[in-house]
Amino acid sequence: MNTSPEIVLDGPTSAPWKLALAHGAGAGMFTPFMEAFASGLADQGFRVARFEFPYMEGQRKTGKRRPPDREPVLRAAWLAVVEALGRERLVIGGKSMGGRIASLIADEAKVAGLVCLGYPFHPTGKPDRLRVEHLATIATPTLICQGTRDSFGGREEVAGYDLAGSIRIHWLEDGDHGFKPRKSSGRTEEQNWQEAIAAIAAFVKGLP
Repeated sequence: MNTSPEIVLDGPTSAPWKLALAHGAGAGMFTPFMEAFASGLADQGFRVARFEFPYMEGQRKTGKRRPPDREPVLRAAWLAVVEALGRERLVIGGKSMGGRIASLIADEAKVAGLVCLGYPFHPTGKPDRLRVEHLATIATPTLICQGTRDSFGGREEVAGYDLAGSIRIHWLEDGDHGFKPRKSSGRTEEQNWQEAIAAIAAFVKGLP
């Protein structure tokens, strides 16, 4: 039985690299954030795939809000997408929860790389409930783009975590969990999004 979620594709079909991106817990694959990253990375020459976890796909189709699926369901959805796309020259990741679940299956799925857009190192306001145990041993080359004032893990907090050498972090100045800076910073959300897209493009192009 094919249980792969519906996949939306952007970018050239002949692209040398594929990037699959999943959404965060509270909103689906058609938010301004997800649209900006899909189109921006497609413009960089990548084939970009987006999908929704079952609960979010159901929510979009029925209009009824649903809580996120349990972790085994989220993992299974990711693995089905990897199978559908083919793991060769495939980088997986996504926003917040989507990136976190990708990080949990990256080694198992044997993908080429992992990109997390605002990793939820802990629930907001609960810095003692860390979600980093597997990040100490992950072997998949990983890029985490993180706002310096992300309430799920800012620069000072993350500096104290035990993270594998396979992980690099690109800090987006004054960005929150969606990379939005304060007006007083002199930066814009668009600038941080574009900086993250450029960092992802450079990371993927540098993979073996």
